[in-house]
Amino acid sequence: MTASVRHRLALLASAGGAMIVALDGTVLIVAQPSLQRGLGASMAQVQWTNTAYLLAVAALLVIAGRLGDRYGHRRLLFAGVLGFAAASAGIALAPGVGWVIALRAVQGVFGALLQPATLALLRLAYPAERLGRAIAVRTSAIGVAAATGPLLGGVLVTQLGWRAVFVVNIPVALAIAALTLAVRVPAPDRAGSQRLDLTGAALLAGTLALLVHTLVALPARGWTAPTLLELTATAAVATALVVRERRGAQPIVPPAVARSLPVVASMTILLLVTGGLFGALFVATFYLQDTLGLDPLAGGLLVLPMTALMVAGAPVAAAALRRYGPRRTAIAGTVLLVLGIAALSRLGPGGVSVAAGVSFAVLGAGFATVMVTATGTVVGDAPPGYAGVVGGLKQTAMNIGPTLGIAVATSVMLISSPAPAMGPALLVLAALAALALLPASLLPRLGSGSSATPVPARGD
Repeated sequence: MTASVRHRLALLASAGGAMIVALDGTVLIVAQPSLQRGLGASMAQVQWTNTAYLLAVAALLVIAGRLGDRYGHRRLLFAGVLGFAAASAGIALAPGVGWVIALRAVQGVFGALLQPATLALLRLAYPAERLGRAIAVRTSAIGVAAATGPLLGGVLVTQLGWRAVFVVNIPVALAIAALTLAVRVPAPDRAGSQRLDLTGAALLAGTLALLVHTLVALPARGWTAPTLLELTATAAVATALVVRERRGAQPIVPPAVARSLPVVASMTILLLVTGGLFGALFVATFYLQDTLGLDPLAGGLLVLPMTALMVAGAPVAAAALRRYGPRRTAIAGTVLLVLGIAALSRLGPGGVSVAAGVSFAVLGAGFATVMVTATGTVVGDAPPGYAGVVGGLKQTAMNIGPTLGIAVATSVMLISSPAPAMGPALLVLAALAALALLPASLLPRLGSGSSATPVPARGD
C-alpha cells in the first residue's frame, strides 16, 4: 500500500468518524418532538436523551484517548463505530423512553472511544507539512455533517418517523468500520502506554460528569442551592483528582502533556471559543424566533452562511496557518468570531436577513480559522506517544465549551427576566470568546510540527 493511499484511507476514516458524531447530534434535535409524542415522554425525559449522551462522552474522552495510546487508535475507532451502530440499533427498537436514555448513555461511551482516535489517526498517518490540510478537510466534513443534519432529520422524521434517524447511523457506522480495517498507520509510540490508573480515571470521569451536569441543568434551575451544592461537589472531586495526579506514578494526564504550552493554550482557546459560539447560537435562535417571529426554517436559513464559511474557510485557514503560524492565525480567527458575536447583538427588526447573514458568515470564518489552528497545534505538538490523550482533551474542551456558553447566556438572560436581554447576553458571550486572545498570544509564532512526523508504517 502506497503512502498516498494510506493517507487517504486514514483521512476518510477520521472524517467519517467525526461526521457520524456531528450528524447524530444535529439529526436528533429535529427528531425530539416526534420522539416525545411517540413514546409519551415528558420534556425532562427528552432532555435526558441529550444529557445522558453528553455526560458519558465528556466523562470518558480523555480515558478513551489514553486507551488508544496503549492499545492502538485503529482498534479504538473500530470498536467505537461498531458500538455506536449497535447502540443506535437498540435505540431504534426501544420500547420506551427509559431505554432510549440508557442506550444514549451507551452510545456516548462508544462515541467517546471513537472521537480521540479520529484525530490520533491523522497524527500517525500524515507528515507534519501535510497535517494542516488533513485537519482542514476533517473540519469541513464536520461542517457539512452539521449542516446536513437538520435537513436529513426533517426528511427522515417526516417520511419514516423518529426511529429512522438512528437506523441511518447503522450502515454509515458499518462502512466506517470496514474502512478502518483497511487503514494502515504507524503504531503509536508506547511512551504513553503505561497501565491506566483506575482511581485517577474514576476521579477524572466524576469531575467532568459533575461539571457537565451542573452546566446542563443551570438553564432550568438557575443559581439555586442545588446548583451551588453540585459546584461544590465538583470542586471537591477535582481537588482530589489534582492531588492524585501529582502524587500518582501514572497520571491520567501525563506531565509531558500538562507542561506543553501549545497544547494547553490550544485547548483553552477551543473551550472559550466554542462557549462563545454556541452560546451565541442559543441566544440568536431565541431572538430570531421569539422576538422577530421567524419560523424555525427561516431562522435556520439565516444560519447557513456560517456553515458555508466553515466549510470554505477551513482550507483557507490551513494555508494561513502554514504561512503566518499558529499565533497570528488564531488571533485573527478569534477576532473575527468576537466581531461576529458582537454584530449579532446589534440586530434589529429592519434588514435582519442581510445583517444576520453577514454576522453568521463572519462567525463561520472565525470559527473555522480557530478550529483548524487549535486542532492542528494540539495534534501536531502532542508529545510522542500521547496523541490519543491529547485528542481526548481536545474533544473534552469541545464538549464542555458549548455547555459553558449556554449556561453563561442563560444566566445573563435570567437576570433580565421577565424580558430576556438578548443584546447584553451576546456581548457577554463576545467577551467570553475574547478571553481566548490571551492563550492565542501564547501559541508559537511558527508551527514546529517536528513531533508530528510518523515513523514507518505498520498496523496498530
